[in-house]
Amino acid sequence: MSDILRRHRVAALLGAALIISPFVMTFAQSASDAIPTTQTPVAGITAPNGSFAPIVAADKPAVVTITTVMRAQSESPDDGMPLGNSPFDDYFRQFFGDQGMPAPRTPPQQQAPRAEALGSGFIVASDGTIVTNNHVVDGASSIKVTLDDGTELPAKLVGRDAKNDLAVLTVKSDKPLPTVKWGDSDKLMPGDQVLAFGNPFGIGTTVTAGIVSARGRDLHSGPFDDFIQIDAPINHGNSGGPLVDVNGNVVGINTAIYSPNGGSVGVGFAIPSDQAQKVVAKLMKGGSIQYGYLGVEIQPVTPDVAGAVGLDHPGGALVSHVNEGSPAAKAGVETGDVITGFAGQDVKDPKDLSRAVADVAPGARETLNVWRKGKAVDISVNVGRNTDDVKTASVDDGSGAPSAGQGSRVPAMGLGLMDITPDIRKQLNLADNQRGAVVASVNPDKAAAASGIQADDIIVAVNQMPVKSARQVTQAIAQAGKSGKKSVLLLVERDGSQIYVAVPFANG
Repeated sequence: MSDILRRHRVAALLGAALIISPFVMTFAQSASDAIPTTQTPVAGITAPNGSFAPIVAADKPAVVTITTVMRAQSESPDDGMPLGNSPFDDYFRQFFGDQGMPAPRTPPQQQAPRAEALGSGFIVASDGTIVTNNHVVDGASSIKVTLDDGTELPAKLVGRDAKNDLAVLTVKSDKPLPTVKWGDSDKLMPGDQVLAFGNPFGIGTTVTAGIVSARGRDLHSGPFDDFIQIDAPINHGNSGGPLVDVNGNVVGINTAIYSPNGGSVGVGFAIPSDQAQKVVAKLMKGGSIQYGYLGVEIQPVTPDVAGAVGLDHPGGALVSHVNEGSPAAKAGVETGDVITGFAGQDVKDPKDLSRAVADVAPGARETLNVWRKGKAVDISVNVGRNTDDVKTASVDDGSGAPSAGQGSRVPAMGLGLMDITPDIRKQLNLADNQRGAVVASVNPDKAAAASGIQADDIIVAVNQMPVKSARQVTQAIAQAGKSGKKSVLLLVERDGSQIYVAVPFANG
């Protein structure tokens, strides 16, 4: 099952699902018993001159169906189900149960059935260059493209990028193929009309109309999430199909849906064309993409954090941890720095930094604009190469009292603190060199609890100054209060990770 689908199973059966259409070849459904779906007409949608037909006529010939085949593995001895390790098994069962799944087999030596999945794509060059989602072709042993006129052609994978969920294919044809043009997704605004093309459930190329519901949606499916949310109905099989504007230009790639039942409920997501076009151009040249790497963990700069570090407005990316030996560490980036710019681009939030760093070629030397202890500092850094086991710049969202030792309290914030004693070190499994103060108690009605401080957190710095004891923490907080700041910035270690928490004085 895909990473996006795993991450978006939520309460009340609501989840974000990839929209490829998996099935087993020997159990493929006919049109007569196709799975029913709900596609509610969008009220109030109007089209230029009363019809979208000219756009459909121009773009539909360039939309293709992509069929991928992989050899399923033998059945598991525990459940007797074939396709035990197919990437589509859990996905298929979540939406359709065991309907259409192959029955358990008894002869273990019998050949496993072939699993087939359907997706969509679109032709961007008349020589046969096709764009689709990475998850449409991931794990495929063979790929076939069906053109709008029914012509079937074998396809070759040119390149793919899992982080952006994009892939490029190529087919050979004895004649030039119809194409669609890229559009400018940056010009899209909520309320703009869009059309979604694709092959839902394998019934044939289909077009649906809707509007842009929102921009900049983050589904936590990858480091570069910046989805366009649309209400044009899209379903399984639409993955990789084009989203076009009223000029017929591609402004997005249909990728996922949010759904309680596996069918469209008017909440779909598309990769913006401006993001996709850059990735596709790189894949066409090299087949893969090398991403830049800094080696920092970062978090948003909230108004409370901005007040604590002396910024006049929230914005940027707060460094909560610098990986040892990373390019950032070698350049002198410090925990507590607020990165406000990179390579000449403003950094408004952590996502801005992640995307900007990823776009830089490894080995390039760039400038980091940093706010450090009340002053602006420029740092020159050699960007490293990101691999699957490291992150460009990871965003940290953060999420029984110890006994014995010197303690102190910060009543206004609702904090009870303790020194790190040998007993506490053993109880909390802390490293021998761990310094700071343990949060022994948190008053649920006070500011510390409201800001996310938890019992057993280790406070290791106050307003970017390291602390070694509970007394130092209380003294530093008191000094910050006397200075007139609206909040105090605590660097907290929790479960091996560090995160900054801004606790306001006004709520005490």
